[in-house]
Amino acid sequence: MPPLLHELSAEEIVIQLDTDPGKGLTGPEAQARSEKFGPNQLQQEKKESVWAILLRQLNSVIVWILAAAAVLSFFLGDIVEGYAILAVIFINAITGFVLEYSARQSMEALKKLDTNPGRVLRNGQVAEIPSEQITRGDILILEAGDLIPADASILNANQLEVDESALTGESIPSVKNKSPSEKDAPLGDQHNRLFKGTAITNGNAKAIVTGIGQDTELGKIATLVHESNRSATPLEKKLDALAKVLIWITIGLAALFLIVGLIRGEETEQLVITALALAIAAIPEGMSVVATIALAYGMLRLAKKKVIVKRLSAVETLGGTNVIFTDKTGTLTQNKITVHAVHLPAGDVKIRFNEKNALEVTHGDTELPGSEEFRQLAKVGALANNAQLQTEEGKEMGDPAEVALLLYAQAAGIDIPELHTHLPREAEKAFSSDTRIMATLHQSEGGYLIAVKGAVEEVSELCEWNDETDRNLEIGVSETMAADGLRTLAFAYRQTEQKPSDHFVEEAKLTYLGLIGFLDPPRREVTPALKACHGAGIKVIMVTGDHPTTSLNIARQVGLVGPEEQLVLTGKDLQSFHFSSEKDKEKMMACQVFARVNPAQKLDMIDFYQKQGNIVGMTGDGVNDAPALKKSDIGIAMGLRGTPVAAEAADMVLKDDSFSAIVYAIGQGRVIFENIRKFIIFLMSCNMSEIFVVTFAGFLNVGNPLLPLQILFINIVTDVFPALALGVGKENDKLMKSPPRDPKTPVLELKDWKNIVFYAMVMTASVLGIFWYGTHRLGLSQQEGNTVTFYALSLAQLLHVFNLYSGKKRFFFNEITKNKFIWLAILLCIVILIATYYVPFLRQILALRPLDIRSLELIVAAGVMPVLAIQVIHFIWPSR
Repeated sequence: MPPLLHELSAEEIVIQLDTDPGKGLTGPEAQARSEKFGPNQLQQEKKESVWAILLRQLNSVIVWILAAAAVLSFFLGDIVEGYAILAVIFINAITGFVLEYSARQSMEALKKLDTNPGRVLRNGQVAEIPSEQITRGDILILEAGDLIPADASILNANQLEVDESALTGESIPSVKNKSPSEKDAPLGDQHNRLFKGTAITNGNAKAIVTGIGQDTELGKIATLVHESNRSATPLEKKLDALAKVLIWITIGLAALFLIVGLIRGEETEQLVITALALAIAAIPEGMSVVATIALAYGMLRLAKKKVIVKRLSAVETLGGTNVIFTDKTGTLTQNKITVHAVHLPAGDVKIRFNEKNALEVTHGDTELPGSEEFRQLAKVGALANNAQLQTEEGKEMGDPAEVALLLYAQAAGIDIPELHTHLPREAEKAFSSDTRIMATLHQSEGGYLIAVKGAVEEVSELCEWNDETDRNLEIGVSETMAADGLRTLAFAYRQTEQKPSDHFVEEAKLTYLGLIGFLDPPRREVTPALKACHGAGIKVIMVTGDHPTTSLNIARQVGLVGPEEQLVLTGKDLQSFHFSSEKDKEKMMACQVFARVNPAQKLDMIDFYQKQGNIVGMTGDGVNDAPALKKSDIGIAMGLRGTPVAAEAADMVLKDDSFSAIVYAIGQGRVIFENIRKFIIFLMSCNMSEIFVVTFAGFLNVGNPLLPLQILFINIVTDVFPALALGVGKENDKLMKSPPRDPKTPVLELKDWKNIVFYAMVMTASVLGIFWYGTHRLGLSQQEGNTVTFYALSLAQLLHVFNLYSGKKRFFFNEITKNKFIWLAILLCIVILIATYYVPFLRQILALRPLDIRSLELIVAAGVMPVLAIQVIHFIWPSR
């Protein structure tokens, strides 16, 4: 191919690429070209190496402090302890590596679920294939909303406009046509060229692929872009900051302990060992790793429900969402549109389709379907149409209303392939939000036929009327049908002997045919989902381009508003709104149904609610929704009927377009954040209990109840496994019955810190109490006291997990006791603790001594007493 493709005509490029523009490539041709030119995908970003992931586990404040502790141990001559701390560093690094690598693999699996197909001509049929399989010479079939999958030259275009901001930075869409561009035309002025990664905002086109993958303009840019640095999510940053604060506080406490001990004249080496134990006790091993796993596990759980979350940080934001802007069609309704009512000047009928797809009149004049007017209406509906009933994959393709029109025409006795053969299309005026009509020009035996469909207000204005009253009557009929929950389209036509100009719709008045009412019943699961939203403090607002009366009717049916609700605002109403006016603000906040709203107004509404301090979720499926999806805190794209542009702009993709999936996702977002909060409280209270045990024992001069190695072991075993189990819990009914969390609040609030200190104090009192009792009353040696304290604190921390259930639930039946991972974690930890006693090597490393029955009784008592004490206080003082 010559380098200046924009200078060539469409015909020249077709010859160069040896493709039949009417039939496209054959299967074998496409396969051969794919093997020759490779897949249509950009060069993959260089993956972070396995070694880089492993080394990152070693680059943290936690590891530095542990390394310093190991060096200090070697310096003091405690070789075993030094090697043990190095082993802990190694175990933590390997654990973090395995978990992060698994999370990365899971993310890659999720990305494969979120692919964008493209439509091409293959063997004369329109086929929808993965964009990676598109090759040079393929004929692309493109419509508004499509993300262009490859570089191409236009063969024909109808009112085609393309958003090329991704390449050129120009925000205004470029108007395209098939005429060759000037020789020195820059990228933004090449009006006959289409580029990979740009988006069609209006019209439709047929184009021939000239470049794929790295050979596209987007590919050339991609080769210049260096791999971006890995950035932490907001939650990871909060957790890292929290860990650093705790570490520095503890280092200060350890230093103070050391200084006070030196002033009191205590042995320096013992003071250093105790201070070292304090520093080790403070380190929250695995906190960031557990948080990442909790988020990634939540994403996988959502993926099983056909909810694809594209960013980890989006899971966190989901939990705080308190306003959802939702579309009507396909989200609150089934998006299974069928022709339900037909209105002609001669009469009205309501119809249904039987099992053989034949028309049956359910109400009205049974003779009307046999009339010429009825047949003409069906014919115009089939002509002003871009849908297909049978594709190569054997499925319907196109706008649901247009598919319904083809099924209606077929049932009315019209042979659709024969109709298109006898009335070939010459031109088209694509539907746009400005004109609100679609028109096609067809060649006929006696001249030309113009077929028009669209909103009744616009179509009727183009028609000839004996009296304006007749036109208003038709608009009134449309209003009545809309009040019954029907979506309406008006139809008109004109026949002429002379070929019309490019402005064939406005050239002369049309003949009005009538109205068709489409029924799109509400989804059954929407009503309970909306009820759940109301209970969770989430405000749901319908924002649609549909008719106000239809929108309000559906809102009543699904329970979005009450049966007597009358308030509905339109885009026209919003034009006169002043958001600084208190009266307009109140009206805006009171309204839950907005109709005939344009994209700019959606942005204004989202901005309005965000300024009120709300976290806004926005559902969308079209190109015009993309700005709003980006503007919202959580953009939610529809996977079934959504455009690639919408999916690209969104944070979340619903593969089944179900509103109940949004509610489920929000619920899971809350569960995930609550899980993270719980395991942080668990880790902090356990670590703080270790700090308190060592500190208070030192200040009270009752000996050293825990050795540094014992603290390390407790942190690795009894902290991490239960924390992981808490992080992947999936049940918590309470969360969707309370208002959403304020996003400005930190991970841990003041009441959480109070609870952490309280939990730690209770465990400390229990463990230090049995240590003192064992060494001073039962005559246990210092080493035996260490052993008892080690097992007692381990058991107390393991059982402490049962204190973290939510609300006023029963102790034996809550989201903690129903979490199977909790029981597995406890069982695993108990097995490991038993192994430390019976495996000589572990027993020697941890300096453990044999235990008698009295010691076992002390261990069990110290482990159980904190749970009992906390539960008694919880019963007496439930508000805390």
